[in-house]
Amino acid sequence: MTTTLRPPRTDEAQALPAPRADPDRPSLRQRLSRFDLKASPYLYVAPFFVLFALVGLFPLGYTLVVSMHEWDLLKGQGPFVGFDNFVEILGDAMFWNSIFNTVSIFLLSSIPQLTVAIICAYLLDQGLRAPTLWRMGVLLPFVVTPVAVALIFSSIFNEADGLANNLLNLIGIPDQEWKHDTFLSHFAIATMVNFRWTGYNALILLAAMQAVPRDLYESAAIDGAGSVRRFFSITIPSIRPTLIFVIITATIGGLQIFAEPRLFDVSTAGGIGGSDRQFQTTVLFMWELAFFRRDFGEAAAVAWLLFLLIVGFGIVNFLLSRRIATSDRPVTRRQRRALAKQGESR
Repeated sequence: MTTTLRPPRTDEAQALPAPRADPDRPSLRQRLSRFDLKASPYLYVAPFFVLFALVGLFPLGYTLVVSMHEWDLLKGQGPFVGFDNFVEILGDAMFWNSIFNTVSIFLLSSIPQLTVAIICAYLLDQGLRAPTLWRMGVLLPFVVTPVAVALIFSSIFNEADGLANNLLNLIGIPDQEWKHDTFLSHFAIATMVNFRWTGYNALILLAAMQAVPRDLYESAAIDGAGSVRRFFSITIPSIRPTLIFVIITATIGGLQIFAEPRLFDVSTAGGIGGSDRQFQTTVLFMWELAFFRRDFGEAAAVAWLLFLLIVGFGIVNFLLSRRIATSDRPVTRRQRRALAKQGESR
C-alpha cells in the first residue's frame, strides 16, 4: 500500500519555524563596514596619486619620448633618433660646464644653509622671549619672491658701485669681479639661496626639536652631559627623519636652481649664465637649448640626465645623513637609567 505526501496546510506552514541565519556568516552591514575600514585609507590618498600620475609620471615619460626624437620648438616632432641626443649632450663641453657650476653652487649653498638652519632652530628651541617674533623674522626672507631677492643681491654684488665692494673697500680690499669670476659668482648666487631658504629649513627643524621629550634632556643633564653632548647625542638622533627630509629637499632644490643665476646678471649675454657661462647651471643650459636653440630633443635629454643626477645625489645624501644622525652610544642607556631612577625617587 503506497502513501502519498500531501502538502501542509496553511496553518501548519505558518507554524513551522523560520530558518535561522548562520551566526558565523557576517551580515551585509558588517561586510560593508569591513570593506570601508580596509578601502577608505586608499580612497583618501587616491587623489594625490591620480594627480601625481597626471602632472608627474606622465610628463616624465613623455619627456623620455621627446628626448629620443628630433623635436623643434616650432616645427614639432621629427624623426626618431634613439639615444643620439644623449650622446650629443654628453659630448658637449657646455653641458659639463653647467654640471660643474650646478654642483659648485649646490655645495656652497646647501652645506652652510643646513648648518645655519640647525643652529637657528636650536637657539629658537631654548625658550627665547617673544618666540613668535623671532620665528616670523627667520621666515621673512622666504616670503620675499625670488625675483626680488635676485634683483636686490644683483645690486649688492654690482662690480661698479655695489654694497659688497664698498664694504670691502673700507677694510682695504679692492673691488671684486662678482659677476665675472667663477668662484665669486658662485658664492654670490649661493648667498641668495641661503638668504631665502635658511629660515624655512630652520622652522621645519624647530618643529622636530620641540617634539623631543624634555625628560631626555633633564636625565642627560643629571648624568653630567653638557649642552654640546646633549645636542649631538639626543637632539640630532631624535630629529633624524626630519633632518633627512630637509637634506633631500635641499638637494633637489639646489640642483634645480634657475631663478637666481637667470636674474643675477641679465645685462650680459641675455641672462644665460654670464659672458663666459661661468655661472650657467644645468637648468639654465636646458632652458637655452629649448627656447634659444629651439631643440626640444636635446633639452629633454638634459632634463633626464639632470633627473638621474638628482637621484644619485639624493641617495648619497640619504645614506650619509643616516650614518651621521644615527647614534647608538652608551650615553643613551645611561640617560634612560637616570630617568628611571628619577621616576622611582618621585
